[in-house]
Amino acid sequence: MSHLSRDASTLLRPPNTAPVIAPPEELPVDHVLVLKVIPLPGDANANGDIFGGWVMAQMDLAGSVLPARYAQGRMATVAVNEFIFKQPVRVGDILSFFAKMERIGRTSMTVNVGVYAERFANQGTYIKVTEARMTYVAIDDHGRPRPVPNTQI
Repeated sequence: MSHLSRDASTLLRPPNTAPVIAPPEELPVDHVLVLKVIPLPGDANANGDIFGGWVMAQMDLAGSVLPARYAQGRMATVAVNEFIFKQPVRVGDILSFFAKMERIGRTSMTVNVGVYAERFANQGTYIKVTEARMTYVAIDDHGRPRPVPNTQI
């Protein structure tokens, strides 16, 4: 068997060791479910792992849901303050995106987003695969920052 046909995690771990499998996690009760999606083969590389950029795009969509409610109008992503890939995402995983408002400023809003994968073979069990902290700003029709009308979390 060629080394090119093996999983990258097999190539990177020491010989005669088992792959690291993340323990199941509880879904967050202090966050809101804002998006569910199943990645398809077109979203994956040759090994079946989902491209990080695809996950980031979904995170931006999920992260914008709560700020959109507070902004009550146009808003834009201004920063990805932190983004951590904890586990690979695979074709067929059911991804659940949970968000929580962290801070509401005069014109900006910061939100935490966690992504949990329900693996196809282990439905009902969740693994945290990605987390991020992102900042959005309320904007007017000219793209300039405007006050957020609702500043209470």
